Amino acid sequence: MNIGLIFGGKSAEYEVSLQSAMHIYKRLNKDVHNVYLIGMDRDGFMHYFDGSIEEVSDGSWFDKKTSAEVILYSNKKKPGIYDNDKVIAELELVFPVLHGPYGEDGKLQGLLELSGIPYVGCSVLASANGMDKDMAKKIFSYEGINQVPHITCYSYEQTQEIVSRAEANLGYPCFIKPANMGSSVGISKAKDKQQLVLAMQKAFEYDHKIIIEKGVNAREIEVAVLGNCDNIRISVAGEIIPSDEFYDYDAKYKSNASQLIIPADLSFEADRQIQDMAYRAYKGLNAEGLCRIRFFCRQGYSKGVS
Repeated sequence: MNIGLIFGGKSAEYEVSLQSAMHIYKRLNKDVHNVYLIGMDRDGFMHYFDGSIEEVSDGSWFDKKTSAEVILYSNKKKPGIYDNDKVIAELELVFPVLHGPYGEDGKLQGLLELSGIPYVGCSVLASANGMDKDMAKKIFSYEGINQVPHITCYSYEQTQEIVSRAEANLGYPCFIKPANMGSSVGISKAKDKQQLVLAMQKAFEYDHKIIIEKGVNAREIEVAVLGNCDNIRISVAGEIIPSDEFYDYDAKYKSNASQLIIPADLSFEADRQIQDMAYRAYKGLNAEGLCRIRFFCRQGYSKGVS
């Protein structure tokens, strides 16, 4: 099978994407599949790269690329990547490994559907709703899934109005997150008003919409979900023990001090509740293929979906 592996992208999670691409590439069986590396640069242009995966991982791929821009061609009979009129590869499947906006939010998925190329992962709608924390929370609420208290705020609102609303509804500590980012990019913990204002400014650098959540003293539990429709499998739960106050970008990608315990030490009731909520969240988003769902868990019971 001819598989296209798309990595890079315009978002602040560019470097994370390069590492993900390396891990996926190394686990694809090259005796069975032809894997074509397609890098999206920081300006959003795609390039075919015929170098090594190590050059992708260390970020040097862009300076060593041999092709100009390529496009995903919407030829229903021969979909693939083209350099002008030259066919570089006819693709039977694409594995999108872009993180954050333009990669996980439905935009790339829509391009692939227009190009007639099957792809791994969620559809346009599920990707868009899953990426947007505000929309995801609305869906989870409809599904009856417990969540930590939160408010949604926009960049056009007055700072003091947001602060007053956060203090009245959430208190301190609280967590401030861009609505459409992953990998903990732009997330901060605020313990007072001054920290809250600074955290809001930081989050608004990444998105015009942000989420502010009440801080809770809870364990961080996650599961992987695989499958489509009714053929859904949920993994054993794992627990993340961050090295710092919370599992931020540095703890995820720059430090090895955080711990991941598999399986998590959970009561039967907590494990059952997490499995049930993971299933409902996956179905509520109309997710397909694969996703990861993270929970806050305290006193033996799951208290919300992150």
